[in-house]
Amino acid sequence: MARGRIRIAEEVGAKKTFAWAIDWPGWARSGKTAEDAREALLAYVSRYAVVVRAARLEMPAIDGHLDIVDSVTGGGGTDFGVPSAITDADRRRVTAAEAERLAALVKASWDVFDRVAAKVPASLRKGPRGGGRDRDMMIGHVIEADHAYARELGIRLPEPHVGETTAIDVERDAVLALLGRPSDGGPLADRKWTQRYAARRIAWHALDHAWEMEDRAEPA
Repeated sequence: MARGRIRIAEEVGAKKTFAWAIDWPGWARSGKTAEDAREALLAYVSRYAVVVRAARLEMPAIDGHLDIVDSVTGGGGTDFGVPSAITDADRRRVTAAEAERLAALVKASWDVFDRVAAKVPASLRKGPRGGGRDRDMMIGHVIEADHAYARELGIRLPEPHVGETTAIDVERDAVLALLGRPSDGGPLADRKWTQRYAARRIAWHALDHAWEMEDRAEPA
């Protein structure tokens, strides 16, 4: 694997910061400070490598150095726990090859989520304050969020629910078809989200919950 530095962007809120790899949708972590978020990002290299392999891509060797090429101010969504800012990097033109790659990484993120959901127990360890969704509620939450994301992209399909495999696949395929097309990088469906932002937001959400399920399936 070629050794190289990873280009990242940051979204800095009052209480929380997100850091993400610009060229790797879904590889994004948060922390109380920018330094915390960057450390968390590096700590998840091996976990994100599973996604890259599922997408049949090659993960670059990481030398521990991150190039911060964009830093934006976050807002209420950031502090709530959602990477909400659309940056200049998200507005870049998307070539046919890049679009194919974006779609492959989003699909791989869903595949990883599905595999994790299939193997963890129904009851997951609660957080330190007794919070956190159990497996089936988390699956339902991701399906519901994906439906909202699809609508943000201009896709209008009936909302799927847990267990409705065909409906889930149909909506996912529609999203992947859209993400897999080249574009000028502008907002999709005359709304706000760009193609690159949509890919990283959708992949982040699926992986964030996949990794949460893995962590909470283990003893404290």
